[in-house]
Amino acid sequence: MGDTTKQEKRRNPVVAFCIRLFREKPLGTICGIIVLAFFLCGIFPGFFAPYGYNELHTKDFLQPPSGQYLLGTDNMGRCLLSRIIWGAQISMIVGVVASSLSLIVSCVIGLPSAYIGGKFDLVVQRFVDAWLAFPGVVILIAAVTIVGPGLWQIVFLLSIQQGLGGARSVRGAVIGIRENMYLEAARSVGASTGRVLLRHVLPNIAAPLIVLWTTRMPGLILAEAGLSFLGLGIPPPRPSWGGMLSGAGLSYMVRAPWMAIWPGLALSIAVYGMNMFGDALRDLLDPRLRGGLGRYGRGKRS
Repeated sequence: MGDTTKQEKRRNPVVAFCIRLFREKPLGTICGIIVLAFFLCGIFPGFFAPYGYNELHTKDFLQPPSGQYLLGTDNMGRCLLSRIIWGAQISMIVGVVASSLSLIVSCVIGLPSAYIGGKFDLVVQRFVDAWLAFPGVVILIAAVTIVGPGLWQIVFLLSIQQGLGGARSVRGAVIGIRENMYLEAARSVGASTGRVLLRHVLPNIAAPLIVLWTTRMPGLILAEAGLSFLGLGIPPPRPSWGGMLSGAGLSYMVRAPWMAIWPGLALSIAVYGMNMFGDALRDLLDPRLRGGLGRYGRGKRS
């Protein structure tokens, strides 16, 4: 019994967390594998895609799914499987980079706002309230119209929009630990505000930040798909799942339904997988949910 306890203590925390995720959240584990598969396709699209994303096959227009083209071809003779795999790269870049940048924006606003408090917190939060009062889609459309469509323009705009809205979540996490004794001890020995925030506050809200990072990705991917669907996202011929659903996808929906089915299915699976994986991480990492054991977790009985 003692050897087992020692082995559990010596086990790598990442490995221990993965085992716990597999045991307590099997659906979250499956969705995590799906998300990992999309990430690999996004990182190495040229390895998985049988053709280039704009490679034309002039004699194979609107071919249905077959052995040569597993998901069929579009109205220009391009392989849909290859374009969906290359489109995963766009979605993963938007999801990871925009989510990371938006988390930085949320921390820059939310950390000092909650820690300093007082009138500073009041002014910052009223600004956030004013920002949240505007419809997000309208802001994005207006901003893209000004700066122009493009991958990094979309990433920047989505980061600012989601970062300002997420500042409230970071603020709530900081308020929950603001009066803890270790922060009082750090202040009593003369630690500056910046040092307290970076060395003591930020590490102790790491779990909520990880959850916020993972749960924000699906919304960002959907936002990029929506902008591309409206013609304000990634310009052609670069494939985007939202862009593949518009234009030719709408025009040939009756004659070649696979042109709209497969990009929509890929987008749905990616968003569902990220949502379920993020929900599983929240259940395991959020200490407010039964001590971090999750809503359905059971604690050890002594």
